[in-house]
Amino acid sequence: MGTPEYAYDKGRLQYNAKLILRRLIKQVSRDTFKYMGVTQVDLFVPILKYVFGVAQMEGVCSVISTHRLRPQFYDQQPNQTLFLERVQKTALHELGHCFGLTHCRNRHCVMYSSTRIEDTDSKKIDFCPSCQDVFQWHREREFNNQ
Repeated sequence: MGTPEYAYDKGRLQYNAKLILRRLIKQVSRDTFKYMGVTQVDLFVPILKYVFGVAQMEGVCSVISTHRLRPQFYDQQPNQTLFLERVQKTALHELGHCFGLTHCRNRHCVMYSSTRIEDTDSKKIDFCPSCQDVFQWHREREFNNQ
């Protein structure tokens, strides 16, 4: 995904994730099952300082940013393994929203809300049993409706 200049907020020096999500929703074809945009720019939503990603709840589209997932952003040494793990967790989290999952209270579940990178790091790359059941139900419902 290229740099979404249309979503740039000069006052915040960040990109509005909701504007990017709206554009993606308009661009995907009707037969698209799920679509995730991945960008390197710093994302925000108006009520938060930043976000790692956003998704269309029970919808098709989501967008994630790798900007704050890199250890270097936190003045740490580059660590490709940690970076890829963070990307996987963030992508699975946003995909979970597309399948109708809400935030989970279990801080080890991938659906736990990540407001800090430490939240992302403490999660597993998997749903807790409760979220797995909800995910399975939504997934089967979507496949049966196609």
